[in-house]
Amino acid sequence: MIDAVILPMQRRLLHPPAKVLARLGVSPDAITLGGFGIGVLALPLLAFGCHGAALVAILLNRLMDGLDGAVARITGPSERGAFLDIALDFVFYALVPLGFALGAPDVNALPAAVLIAAFVGTGSSFLAFAAVAAREGRAAPAYPTKGIYYLGGLTEGFETIAFFIVICLFPAHFPVFAYIFAVACALTTLTRWRQGWIALGTADKTSVRD
Repeated sequence: MIDAVILPMQRRLLHPPAKVLARLGVSPDAITLGGFGIGVLALPLLAFGCHGAALVAILLNRLMDGLDGAVARITGPSERGAFLDIALDFVFYALVPLGFALGAPDVNALPAAVLIAAFVGTGSSFLAFAAVAAREGRAAPAYPTKGIYYLGGLTEGFETIAFFIVICLFPAHFPVFAYIFAVACALTTLTRWRQGWIALGTADKTSVRD
């Protein structure tokens, strides 16, 4: 919901360390893969109830997710990098609720399943629109540095990180927070469906007239 507002500040903060990494020859893809590897550690940590350590892994993953793009803007972006970044992000997002489900299946399994299903809705609507937008040559003016068309919504990157922080700090309340965030994700999916229906429907009519 507020990613477009905070992205300029994020770019300014990450540019200095990105310059250092670029000078050292660290590639954006290496940062993406390293960040994903760290993020995967959150799964066993959450499963064994190490919520503080899991939070550190989650935050490091998100930091590296920003750094890979910052380095790419210096060294030159690639289509492979954009693909790798978004593909691994969606897997990582699902691993966090799965970790909570494994840690306490009796109370967390159902809300985790509902949340993962909600993530599928936000992810699929996001990627489906991006795929069609790329074919039509569309660009998202609010997110000019993104590797693919970035369709906003109620639950974007910032809100998801905030949610992960909250559930790691208050793991006993995971079911309640998971259901609340799942509803927010469902609303995001519905609004993206509506945006796609209107935007792409208009494009179809325009192409017919032409």
